[in-house]
Amino acid sequence: MGSQGPKEITIHVTGFKKFQGVPINPTEAIVSNLKSYVEKKGLPDGVTLGSCTVLEVSGEGALPQLYQTLESGVSESDTNSNANVVWLHLGANSGATRFAIERLGANEATFRCPDELGWQPQQFPIVLEDVGISRKRETSLPVDAIYKFLKGKSYDVMISDNAGRFVCNYVYYHSLRFAEQKGNKSLFVHVPLFSSIDEETQMRFTASLLEAIASAC
Repeated sequence: MGSQGPKEITIHVTGFKKFQGVPINPTEAIVSNLKSYVEKKGLPDGVTLGSCTVLEVSGEGALPQLYQTLESGVSESDTNSNANVVWLHLGANSGATRFAIERLGANEATFRCPDELGWQPQQFPIVLEDVGISRKRETSLPVDAIYKFLKGKSYDVMISDNAGRFVCNYVYYHSLRFAEQKGNKSLFVHVPLFSSIDEETQMRFTASLLEAIASAC
């Protein structure tokens, strides 16, 4: 049998709208402008930017839109057996001064403030079937390789093993679980506010992050 050639990669990206204390979420701007940005800058061969979705900052409220995005990505990959699907989730950390690649998602929702629908769970299991709030899931992407790629481009980036317990972690845990079930990949990256790292730099970082993921795959 002949070779099928290298795997193609489709990366779907999500960000978030505003939430308490962050009236302008940088990830909403990044995700909203990403398609036009990469059209100008280009992507490596074999890499496609898929859907770009902005989610509500709400635990249960974000799930219908999240799962619609996840399911559509799987449906597309079913029609192309030579495709690799990655879900990249971006979230804002208002206290951060650098980018953080999140290695783990935890099965715990302990919201420091109410989400945008007023929900504020405490020590609540995100997925009841996953046996308690101590359960964690790890991305199947090589985080160390992605980190080295981005450091090589002089971005101020770190690896984190704690995505918090707010909506970012809530979405990430669901995505990691879904990706594991479907044989795909998921990654969450926290970004600072634009007051700490300006929008143009964050757009360049996100485009480089797409390259880093493609290289790692």
